[in-house]
Amino acid sequence: MSAPSLRVAASSPWRHVLQVAAALGAAMGVGRFVYTPILPLMHEQAGLTAGAGANLATANYLGYLAGALIGSVSPGLVRSRAVLRGSFAALVVTLAAMPLTHSTGLWLGLRFVAGLASALVFVIAVTSLLGRLRGHAAHLPGWAFGGVGSGIALSGALVLVLRSVADWQAAWWASAALTAALSVAAWTLGTGAEPGSRAAGPGAPAPGTGAPGPTPQGVHQPRTHRWFTLLFVSYTLEGIGYIVAGTFLVAAIGQGSPGWIGSGAWVLVGLAAVPASALWTSLGKRFTRPDLLAAALVIQAAGIALPALVGNVAAALVSAVLFGATFLGVSTLALATGNHLRFPRSVALLTAGYSVGQIVGPLAVTPLLHHGYHQALLLAAAVTAAAALAAVALRVGFPHRMPEGGQPLPAAGARAAGSPRARSTRR
Repeated sequence: MSAPSLRVAASSPWRHVLQVAAALGAAMGVGRFVYTPILPLMHEQAGLTAGAGANLATANYLGYLAGALIGSVSPGLVRSRAVLRGSFAALVVTLAAMPLTHSTGLWLGLRFVAGLASALVFVIAVTSLLGRLRGHAAHLPGWAFGGVGSGIALSGALVLVLRSVADWQAAWWASAALTAALSVAAWTLGTGAEPGSRAAGPGAPAPGTGAPGPTPQGVHQPRTHRWFTLLFVSYTLEGIGYIVAGTFLVAAIGQGSPGWIGSGAWVLVGLAAVPASALWTSLGKRFTRPDLLAAALVIQAAGIALPALVGNVAAALVSAVLFGATFLGVSTLALATGNHLRFPRSVALLTAGYSVGQIVGPLAVTPLLHHGYHQALLLAAAVTAAAALAAVALRVGFPHRMPEGGQPLPAAGARAAGSPRARSTRR
């Protein structure tokens, strides 16, 4: 390859996409979500109770919220390569330390620190992504977010192989090694970003979800409170529903199927999640965001409920595909919708609600876990369906076109056909 060709390859946006994908795979796909396929092994072999399992999940989500808040209010952190690398190291250490104790208290602390480190990696990597890919094709960030799915698939496959030849401790150590390998792939990730670009916490800030620019002096911000409130409610409810499935889906499937089916289903979740953000983004060219958001939430609710209603292998695998294909897509659509509405600090507010939902979810279903995981999944499906209803309500009068300043333009057909403004907009 010639020297000019090497320079082009080095500057290709795909190189940055792959590095961010590796970072998100380490922080989210493994560091955060490997707990899901390991949880059944800890129940069987480490004596972990269902309630304690829910508490460990909550500790991780509390740490994630803390890390996201730190990252969102500390601009220097989101440009620090030292913080990025330190967070990678913290993830590897906390994963490797899980098998060294049987103390639930220490496990809680380790999962909290892992959550905090995951959030810092996420904020730094996504800030870099949105800054470096500004002006490039809209689907590129979506493929970077697919790194979350890749990490889920890789760690799920790892646990699937190990469960037949090793124990829960080996699963944690192998996960630490996988995180280390992905961290090495992302080690030289550039952290510089254009001024003003910022990731705002949990949930994937997807293409086009950067904070709106400042409003020119004398121009009123569009009044979009009604639509944003519905979006906020929908996305907060999604945080509750999605995290219950994201935490307990493998254990629930394992209750009525051979043990390998649960881990196999988790691999499918990851594989389905890899192209999800890019595909949902591309659908935005043909359908409105509220319509896509409602559709994704309905599909997700059906996927969450399926293994609780139909206890066979086919239902488990279909559930995994439906869940994997939607949970990143919902974040992509919700955050892009908030940005479209130009509501002040929309990404920060939405991700705060989403984070609170993730903390509430495991705690809310803990009383139901004494009878297995099926009731918890049904409750999660009902909450996700409620999120879909809020998204359907969001469609009513939604301002699909926003002016540069002033009031949002009503939905098609909302103006009198003969009004001067209506005639002018049809020209």
